[in-house]
Amino acid sequence: MLPIAKILKSNGTDGGILVSLRGADVEEIDSRNPVFIVFDELPVPFFIVSVQRKGASRAVLHLADVENLRDAEELVGRDILVEGEDESSDELDFTGWTLFDKGAEVGEITGMEPIPGNLCLYVGDKLVPLHEDFVISCDPEARVLDLDLPEGLLDS
Repeated sequence: MLPIAKILKSNGTDGGILVSLRGADVEEIDSRNPVFIVFDELPVPFFIVSVQRKGASRAVLHLADVENLRDAEELVGRDILVEGEDESSDELDFTGWTLFDKGAEVGEITGMEPIPGNLCLYVGDKLVPLHEDFVISCDPEARVLDLDLPEGLLDS
């Protein structure tokens, strides 16, 4: 099983969910085959009813049998998986990692936005540029990324 998305939050009252895509594009998701969400360590199949793109790395999904806000809220924080094998890639997916700014925790990275020439990370409602000059340390085992961000970048 391969993770293709992380469920970020419910969207509306009709069972919609906002997801952050992980290395998959909306067009690559085959709605004829089920996606899986793990409950009690068992993958449960769901069929995609509809997909609406929200930027380059996010989408709103409607899944069969997820018909209201309560059903959608039960899914928040879970991964969406598909059957398949991992194909090694040189590009890291930082979704789910913890972001630090000069050693101070900023929050969990909930998605990536591949803006041409400048990969950005979603942390809460903020979009943080990921540039090699900002990287202090990167620990894939601990899933921690420490950056030296410009002063005022996180202010809002």
